[in-house]
Amino acid sequence: MTPYFPGHGDHRYGVSHYDLTLKYRVAGNRLDGTARLTVAAAEPLHVLDLDLGRFRVLGVTVDGVPARHLHGQGKLRVTLPRPLPAGAAAGVEVRYTGSPLPVPSPWGGLGWEELTDGALVAGQPIGAPSWFPCNDRPGDKASYRISVTAGSAYRVIANGVLAAQRRGAGTTTWIYDQPEPMASYLASVQIGRYQLAEVAGTRLAHPARLGTRVRHDFGRQGEMMAVFSDLFGPYPFTGYVAVVADDELDIPVEAQGMSIFGRNHVDGRRGFERLVAHELAHQWFGNSLTVSCWSDIWLQEGFATYAEWLWSEASGGPSAADHARRWHQRLSALPQDFVLADPGVDLLFDDRVYKRGALTVHALRRTLGDEVFFPVLRGWTAGRRHANVTTRDFAGHVQRATTRPVGPLLSAWLHDKPLPPLR
Repeated sequence: MTPYFPGHGDHRYGVSHYDLTLKYRVAGNRLDGTARLTVAAAEPLHVLDLDLGRFRVLGVTVDGVPARHLHGQGKLRVTLPRPLPAGAAAGVEVRYTGSPLPVPSPWGGLGWEELTDGALVAGQPIGAPSWFPCNDRPGDKASYRISVTAGSAYRVIANGVLAAQRRGAGTTTWIYDQPEPMASYLASVQIGRYQLAEVAGTRLAHPARLGTRVRHDFGRQGEMMAVFSDLFGPYPFTGYVAVVADDELDIPVEAQGMSIFGRNHVDGRRGFERLVAHELAHQWFGNSLTVSCWSDIWLQEGFATYAEWLWSEASGGPSAADHARRWHQRLSALPQDFVLADPGVDLLFDDRVYKRGALTVHALRRTLGDEVFFPVLRGWTAGRRHANVTTRDFAGHVQRATTRPVGPLLSAWLHDKPLPPLR
């Protein structure tokens, strides 16, 4: 299958750990960074190609030895001082500086984004190189340590657990450890004048003036966590925080252990609660279980959309069956010109992919029955916890878990263009 983003990522090696030391000046949008990567060769290597945006590279070393490098067109090519045999590991350090700019894409700029007073990172699917050198493909997951120094007026939130907080002369350094494997596009930093709040056992970060509305609109997030943990299996990470930026955002976005919303997603009436459920569900489907290639995005967005319907059902709203009937009727009136298991780059984030993905999950639930479907789902999240997944993996898992012939059902929903009937 042709990669959706052939200019990103390299299968000739993998990264097991990123150690990022960053200093950011909000005024002027200036980032100084040192990235230390632990890489392992999948085949003999003489050069290493990293993804990195428009920065000035100050120097590169490999195992402490200075290395020649060439940087341009989003790629940092490092000539290794010594060839790296297959299976061997090396430590690569890159020092760089500049003003981080979003990575251009069909959906606008992705990655590091200046806010009115701060910054955020929304990296899906190819925005990670906007702020650090990486092997930018979802199939290469690593642990992270992220250290960010910023003005003391700002709070920095990053993936994982806050390991240390150190004050300097007008600055504060925030150090986060993310031990569970994470894809590069899910790495994130949020910088703003945020307050932290604990509501119903879940963590929120928000501007002070939005506190009342945020606490109300996210007030049932703890119940969501309990419902999803029951349906999907234990929450897969150490913590979770929902960040509300003091800017308007087109859509919310998930990161590992974190979701990011705009102030326009908080209305004081829980008018966007389905999105709260959607982003939380991504912690299982997308962040713990991450697609190996973007063609399988339905495994993330379809399940997160179905989680919206499950939360509606659990919280006294319309049932998942009601949502399914309504959306099946709507999709029946729209063009049916794509294959769900390979929609193509242009339709990667098309709403039809999300909704047909959710309908596929519902059709499987109807076929198996709840007494089989939900144990199958929990077995899927448990067996692939913190790993990468494919559509073939999922179909195989379902078929092994039941004696019912689900192959034709999944094939029709995933590989045929016409929308199957919802029996």
